[in-house]
Amino acid sequence: MPKVSVDIPRELLADLNKHVGDDKKFVNQSDAIRTAIRKMLDMMDDIDRRHGRMDD
Repeated sequence: MPKVSVDIPRELLADLNKHVGDDKKFVNQSDAIRTAIRKMLDMMDDIDRRHGRMDD
């Protein structure tokens, strides 16, 4: 799996980390970020579909 490096504002990272760890929503930061990217891409696909920009 390729690795990607990103700069994230400290406040955003702190907020993300509130949801990462034992008994929380995500097992680690990578899992949380992958989930967020998938959700964003699904939302963008829905928008493109509504505007007729997707080949079905």
